[in-house]
Amino acid sequence: MEKKLTCFKAYDIRGELEVELDNDVAYRVGRAFARSLGLKSVIVGGDARETSEGLKMALAKGLQDEGCDVMDIGMVGTEEIYFATSHLKVDGGVEVTASHNPINYNGMKLVREQSKPVSGDTGLRDIQKMAEQQPWLKSANNVRKTQGEYSQVSILDAYIEHLLKYINIENIKPLKLVVNSGNGSAGHVIDALEEKFKALSVPIEFIKVHHQPDHTFPNGIPNPLLPENRADTSNMVKEHNADMGIAWDGDFDRCFLFDEKGEFIEGYYIVGVLAEAFLSKQPGAKIIYDPRLTWNTEEIVNRTGGEPVMSKTGHAFIKERMRKENAVYGKCGHRCDLCIHYSDMDEEQRSKITENLTHVYDVNGWSMRCSGCGTPGCYVEDGECVQVKCAYEKNYKTCVECDRYPCSKATVGYQILVP
Repeated sequence: MEKKLTCFKAYDIRGELEVELDNDVAYRVGRAFARSLGLKSVIVGGDARETSEGLKMALAKGLQDEGCDVMDIGMVGTEEIYFATSHLKVDGGVEVTASHNPINYNGMKLVREQSKPVSGDTGLRDIQKMAEQQPWLKSANNVRKTQGEYSQVSILDAYIEHLLKYINIENIKPLKLVVNSGNGSAGHVIDALEEKFKALSVPIEFIKVHHQPDHTFPNGIPNPLLPENRADTSNMVKEHNADMGIAWDGDFDRCFLFDEKGEFIEGYYIVGVLAEAFLSKQPGAKIIYDPRLTWNTEEIVNRTGGEPVMSKTGHAFIKERMRKENAVYGKCGHRCDLCIHYSDMDEEQRSKITENLTHVYDVNGWSMRCSGCGTPGCYVEDGECVQVKCAYEKNYKTCVECDRYPCSKATVGYQILVP
């Protein structure tokens, strides 16, 4: 009797270790992923968790037994898997990660060619069914005659060069940034960026917090969305008089921002700022968002001449919808996702859009505060600063005037202050 694999979710694989996910399940995922999609080459990597290496190697063995070549890029974040899959022109990629889940969990995020996400709508259910049925066991020779090859490669230098394409370093003024890796897998990328900035004389100083990867997560699970995990970043911003703080989750596909006073900035404030920036470069473009956060997004995108498009919740669904709509930007939930490289744009189009990011981020000064009074939670209307009081309820802001979350009045006025 086949065992149902409950670690398969709507858009990725996540499960409790030794209950829902172990090396045997990882091996099955590898074989099913390669067989169901006919893959011949796959990138693999893993986050800083203790079990990620073993799960990754079991996954790799399953891929190889299906005749698929495996390129291992080591301990990396999910964004590096996405980049490597397209950069190396392979058939797919897998990041072994539990992201921000508890320490006794792990999982996988899968993409196919050109970093197209694999979700329940685009093949994940077929992979699940095959992993449960294990059709290879019914064959007299359950291992392909031609085994896939295994190799280790590094894409870090190419990834750093890719990231630098999104900014104009000549415009950057001196910045002091607190960066919190949460003892996850972001640290090596920050180090490489720091080295590159120094070589190019870019005046950015990094204040590093919980920088080294540590699978015991001595400072808590890397999930800055939890209020109890914000204090260290906030305190360092204030202690060092930094311009802003940035904190990542365990596989650094999500970042969270803190202003110059060390105050946490909810992700829904960021989506409007970035949407407005992108639309200034490409009027009429589409912005993808999910159903959890609508009022601020719809109002700002409509006001700035764009087209808001709602997607199902989940990063894979957001990215799939971006490709379908050829959108310039996508935002998922409370986090700060910068999903601009998932639409089918060429490099020239992408360059025109992302050149504005340097202007948005800190070239002329960063603030997510009201331009009228410098206080979060208010906005400017007809030249006057209008206070909108908000009450915290279970870590959600609900406006006491309209009982909406988030209140569009409280968010419209959040803006970048530029001279």
